[in-house]
Amino acid sequence: MVETILDRAHAAMAAAPEDDAARLRFYERLADAELFLLLQAEPVDDAVAPQLFVLEEGPFAVAFDSEERLAAFAEAVVPYVALPGRVVARELAGQGVGLGLNLGVAPSEFLMPAEALAWLAGTLDHAPEHAEARPISVAAPAGLPEAVVAALDAKLAGLAGLARAAHLVAVGYQGGRRGHLLAFEGARAGAEAALAKAVSEALVFSGIEAGEIDVAFLTADDALTSRIVRVALRFDLPEPQSETAQVLAPSAPGMDPARPPKLR
Repeated sequence: MVETILDRAHAAMAAAPEDDAARLRFYERLADAELFLLLQAEPVDDAVAPQLFVLEEGPFAVAFDSEERLAAFAEAVVPYVALPGRVVARELAGQGVGLGLNLGVAPSEFLMPAEALAWLAGTLDHAPEHAEARPISVAAPAGLPEAVVAALDAKLAGLAGLARAAHLVAVGYQGGRRGHLLAFEGARAGAEAALAKAVSEALVFSGIEAGEIDVAFLTADDALTSRIVRVALRFDLPEPQSETAQVLAPSAPGMDPARPPKLR
């Protein structure tokens, strides 16, 4: 089968078991991945019941990062639902259930105990703080660990259609505080919270302690915009695949953020 992003992240984690950053990157990839969760029966409204397997370590739901891998495991037609990994973690957390990933069908097979699932859900629920401040100085970014820049690049690559680009700069504020700012250009209306949270997650999963990056949203008529664009490290966000996909995607259980599935 084709190697997946989760395969690569799992291999990096397995090759460096003492490397916290590699382990965090695997959990981030798991949260961002689309998972195919095996069910007891077809979904009813927004309620889905995962198929549970009782192992020595306790009960586990099972999920796969492709339909082909789920089919190879099941060897039959089975009910399933496609959900973001973060939704699976959030809905299973607190139920005493772990998650088995790609069991028996891929090198990235992994048993995630209930405690780790709860930790991941709690980490993903962390929200960035809101503050009002305007930079008085702007310069090219300097001194940021490479792990942070790489984490931002990977995270932003998965945010197709939410903004045109993001610009990373070093900034100074009135009062003497200095830091870094990621300014989004052409953000889609209503996407600001999701973009800010994505940046927060990139920092958390980069493995850099006490990291902080401010987030702002540029407008074409703001004089600060041209100053930032001239000196920034630019990240271009991908275009959405199609308007049709955007409209139809929320129809499956769990894909509409306003109507999360109920895993029971």
